[in-house]
Amino acid sequence: MVSQAGIPKAVLYYDPSSATSYAARLAIVEKGYGDDEIDYKIVDSTKGEEFYPSFLRISPKGNLPALVVPLQKTLSPEVESRYKAITDAIIEFLDKSRSTTSRTGTTSSAPAPSLSPATVSFSSVTAKLVEEVYTEGVSPESLKLYNARDDASLKALASSLLPTLKGRQAALDACLEDSDGISEKTKTFWRDNKTATEKLEKILSAGSFSGSDAEEYLAYAKKSWEVTLPTVLITLNKDMTGPFALGDQISVADVHIFAWLVQLVRLCGGSLNLDGDAAIKELEKHIGAGFVLPEDFLTSPMVAGVGSEQPRLRSRLAVFWDAMKERPSSKRLYGSGN
Repeated sequence: MVSQAGIPKAVLYYDPSSATSYAARLAIVEKGYGDDEIDYKIVDSTKGEEFYPSFLRISPKGNLPALVVPLQKTLSPEVESRYKAITDAIIEFLDKSRSTTSRTGTTSSAPAPSLSPATVSFSSVTAKLVEEVYTEGVSPESLKLYNARDDASLKALASSLLPTLKGRQAALDACLEDSDGISEKTKTFWRDNKTATEKLEKILSAGSFSGSDAEEYLAYAKKSWEVTLPTVLITLNKDMTGPFALGDQISVADVHIFAWLVQLVRLCGGSLNLDGDAAIKELEKHIGAGFVLPEDFLTSPMVAGVGSEQPRLRSRLAVFWDAMKERPSSKRLYGSGN
């Protein structure tokens, strides 16, 4: 452990509503980083703050989260600090940057457990599991935009989402109006997002699925919720070992999957207050069409649930939910569970 004085901090730019942002924050807690090692700055996507030129200089595609870290060679107090921005593989970077062999120094005395797979075989499984939760169309951010499959749910979604879309639209308009000295590439990025936002706003404002754009929206929503997402859930449920992704120890895969799963359950009307079985039932119910995950993981009385007296079969994702929910990192970040 090193003293705090003179040590430059990393900065995590994150959106509280983003699953990937939560995954990064879970990893920070799991790795035992000190509170004084990383600063946190919120980038509010409901206001379109990821489109601001100041943030695009850090993350050119507006991706969240983004981690700005001091270069290792500039960590000493007598050297002017230099930084780099990381927008990909942040969790893997956090895992490698704090370990028993790390040379970057730390102000924390907490354990630094490795989240990386221990074998080539586990690395392959991890890569496959993480790839599943980043399948196109199943990110919580995308599913939130397409969380309507009939006129009633479209009207409900419009009520909650239109204020956000208007806020993002206002941010894009402001950026385009004050774009002197901005590259044409960035202006195109703004225009493309403005067009997509206007299109979605028009569909939601109509309140019914009429017109070619609305029909296209409905087809994509049904495909995402009723085909792509169930396929991903079945794959995860089959390939996870239990209770965690690779067995008894938490890993990189668990951090990615849990942050994703929590946001999905919230979209379906659930919360972290639910136990694993109830959370998965909320998800299954929202997907509809009789979708049910296989319950083929035999739990012992110790992990079968409060008050359970006999081993029983449960879905692996339900068991995983309960195991992750009890971790200090989850309790710290998700608080009351809402």
